[in-house]
Amino acid sequence: MEEHIYTVDLSWKSDRKGEISSPELNEKIEIATPPEFPKGMAGIWSPEHLYTAAVNSCFMTTFLAIAESSKLEFKSLTCPAKGKLAKQDGKFVMSQVILEPVLTIFNEEDKEKAEKIMIKAERACLITNSIKAEVILRPQLELAESLV
Repeated sequence: MEEHIYTVDLSWKSDRKGEISSPELNEKIEIATPPEFPKGMAGIWSPEHLYTAAVNSCFMTTFLAIAESSKLEFKSLTCPAKGKLAKQDGKFVMSQVILEPVLTIFNEEDKEKAEKIMIKAERACLITNSIKAEVILRPQLELAESLV
């Protein structure tokens, strides 16, 4: 695969708030300093949220590619995630991202295969492989209720 460039533009709006956009995308995202910091703003996406979202969304897209090539059929996938901000060596860092995917499968026989695919997806995720934060995977599998 050749190299790719992803363009993201930033415009400061006011206070500790700005907007990110991309000529490659349709939507803009308002961003701000999180409320835990001086002059931070609640209710607006922060860099810390975007960092956590990058890991989470990469897990999903990697999982979907591997599941498709492995012919794993499933009903649903959700993935709550938590990004941990900590102070290390006097600096703030995103030290940990916890992914808690819940995968609903149709067949009990697919349980082991599904678990392996989730682990493989976390390990193959290009964002996870590009960051220093520890990524912790806590997968859950559920069996879809059959229609009787």
